[in-house]
Amino acid sequence: MERWSSNLGFILAAVGSAVGIGNIWRFSSVVGQNGGGAYLVPYFLAVLCFAVPLMILEMAVGRHLRSSVVSSFALAGEKLKIFGWLICLIVLLILSYYLVIMGWTLAYLTFSLLGRDIAFSAFTSSMQPVAYFLISALATGIIVSLGVREGIERIVSYLIPLAFVILVVLVIFCLSLPGFRPGMDFFLRPDFSALARPGVWSAAFGQAFFSLSVGMGILITYGAYMPENTDIGKSALIITISDIAAALLAGTAIFSLVFTFGLQPTAGAELAFTTLPKAFELMPYGSFFSIAFFALLFSAALTSAISMMEVNVASIIGETGMTRRKASLILTIILIITGLAPALSYSQVDLRFQGLQILDLMDETVGTMGLPIAAFLVAIIFKWFMKPDVQKGMTGTAEVWLCTLNFLTKYAIPAVLLIITISTLIGL
Repeated sequence: MERWSSNLGFILAAVGSAVGIGNIWRFSSVVGQNGGGAYLVPYFLAVLCFAVPLMILEMAVGRHLRSSVVSSFALAGEKLKIFGWLICLIVLLILSYYLVIMGWTLAYLTFSLLGRDIAFSAFTSSMQPVAYFLISALATGIIVSLGVREGIERIVSYLIPLAFVILVVLVIFCLSLPGFRPGMDFFLRPDFSALARPGVWSAAFGQAFFSLSVGMGILITYGAYMPENTDIGKSALIITISDIAAALLAGTAIFSLVFTFGLQPTAGAELAFTTLPKAFELMPYGSFFSIAFFALLFSAALTSAISMMEVNVASIIGETGMTRRKASLILTIILIITGLAPALSYSQVDLRFQGLQILDLMDETVGTMGLPIAAFLVAIIFKWFMKPDVQKGMTGTAEVWLCTLNFLTKYAIPAVLLIITISTLIGL
């Protein structure tokens, strides 16, 4: 089995899987729609008490078993292998429409580089979204096909530092904007009355799991390539701090721009592709910052996309013995087929199902429901069904298994995920 070249290589790859569109675009839009600073209270609680313990569990499982998601589930019980494939399917479907959004970021990066001002409505009324989706899918497949060190590790070693440099530069510029102070008041000052709304808590927990890439089998897969001497607890801390830092830096920049130019902080999904481009048009050196922002979005999207694809590629290789290049090729073709419908839904074809665009339908069903279900399966199977001797080996190698951590992963996290799933079903 392939391995990361060093502990740093693993951490950069794990940070790359965590720091994606969810931190930069989705985090800011969810904060704006859920009471600003009030949202941060349940969000930090969800990250520290629930997402991080599950992250540690996944990394420990991956390093100890040195197997793909499917093979790891099979080691807990042959009949449980089907749940490993279920997680792979969920990740595959999420990735298929994630690549469409990644294509949008690539398109707007291209437009910014060419100095073209194209409204999102004009962009999605053409066939360009489909073309950029295809480019994104092919780029992801090629990188994964090159291997753990030569493909994934090499690309994240450039893109993750670049992403943080861009974030810091954007924040430094935004410090001088007139909207910085009101933006920070909205972003960081909590209105505790908003905490009485169950939807704020549900959104915070969903974002915490989505943002840190837990429950998707990514950290099991990446953990399998981890060097034996890696300190899992320390690695989890670094990944979490990096993830939160990216989200806070992005929020600082975005809300400063929003309040400076009188835009709507509750714009939601339109924030990145409709609202912020208006700000870039009005600000000094707007073209430079437009390029920087969309380069940041694309870099973050790409590192997350390759981590999701690797979950499926590693499982196919582990179960069939297929070469990496062949597995990557087959999976890229499957992704193009499954992603074509959501890509067409935001094009001149305007593909819909019962009035709802296919991408939105997939996000509201697979995206919203799939992640908590996958995380629930990871927690239940590896804490309740894994053989005692294997569990003992995992705890012994990780050296981070305190009673509190064990309680959270075995009881508290499955209970919370079950509540989130039920409340989402009721909401639907």
